[in-house]
Amino acid sequence: MVLSFRQVAIGASLLAVGGGAGLVANHYLTQRGGQPFQVQLAPPSTISVSPDARNNENFISAAVDRAGPAVVRINATRRVSSNVPEAFRNPVFKRFFGDQLPAPEDRVERGTGSGFLLTSDGRLLTNAHVVEGTDTVEVTLKDGRTFEGRVVGADPVTDVAAVKIDANQLPIVTLGKSTSLVPGQWAIAIGNPLGLDNTVTAGIISATGRSSSQVGVSDKRVSFIQTDAAINPGNSGGPLLNDRGDVIGINTAIRADAQGLGFAIPIETAQRVAEQLFTKGSVDHPYLGIQMIDLTAAIREELNKESGGQAQVTENQGVFIARIAENSPAAQGGLRPGDIIKKINGKDVQTASDVQTLVEASQIGTPLQVEVKRGNNTQTVQVRPGAFPKQR
Repeated sequence: MVLSFRQVAIGASLLAVGGGAGLVANHYLTQRGGQPFQVQLAPPSTISVSPDARNNENFISAAVDRAGPAVVRINATRRVSSNVPEAFRNPVFKRFFGDQLPAPEDRVERGTGSGFLLTSDGRLLTNAHVVEGTDTVEVTLKDGRTFEGRVVGADPVTDVAAVKIDANQLPIVTLGKSTSLVPGQWAIAIGNPLGLDNTVTAGIISATGRSSSQVGVSDKRVSFIQTDAAINPGNSGGPLLNDRGDVIGINTAIRADAQGLGFAIPIETAQRVAEQLFTKGSVDHPYLGIQMIDLTAAIREELNKESGGQAQVTENQGVFIARIAENSPAAQGGLRPGDIIKKINGKDVQTASDVQTLVEASQIGTPLQVEVKRGNNTQTVQVRPGAFPKQR
């Protein structure tokens, strides 16, 4: 994981996903003061590889020239208090030294990340972990200008943060689409890895729809884009581009135990989160409060062994509910541990990621019709997603 500060932990076992659909072309976002602003979206395209990529050996340079001026470096600092070591509170220590315990010492932690400008008046996106623990950051543009940035809001559930700087006539990126990506397409990353500003790396889209658990950050609720474009500490928050220079994701993570694996948040997820962050400074995520397992023949056999001859699982496909949080929407709606989810609102589900995606697209308080296999019977349970509990 590319972290400038420690990763936020937020209840990995419970389903928490964002609601609402992504923004559409020429959609207006609304800031806190009520003034709308427009993000620039790329026109739809039916080709998977642009003419530049086929005919121009410098298409990567052209893409970087288009998006690069809007990529920024973000320097964040926060002050952390050091607690008195527990050993100093031991009665034996006090007998010799009395109450003259050492005073806590503050230390300053510094981190560097990347970001990109959405609007010409200074609204930009980055990763939540880049700005964690601070309300202001230093934002440096490619042309060398430096501004104080105000952290409008950060969402640790998706690892997206919104920052505002006071400036006008700034370069901006063009937003593309990640929903039509297929493995093998070009991917270009721009950022400031290891303090090396404006570093460009290129590769391909290795996979799409990687779940949070697959990436190793199960506390997040994102279906990641996987790329082999080099992503290192400091790339966090920078854009992942297609061959035309359109932003298709936010670079956010690498696997510490592997090489050549990078991950990005799809731009549609970032847009949806940005809309709420710039509007009200926070994001509400629908959640059910269940721990899920993708059901396979091997999992079925293991579950039946653990049941000790009690209720037997007969299905080879579906999403097995292993646990339900107390007083959660799932518990209140009548779901039970051992239920196997087959459909949500009439749509078949085969994996936990399928369930997560459908809940993410739902609205808090709006009923979901959840079809489950319970024992030998199939029944439908109505569950109203709730707002994911705020982190303490």
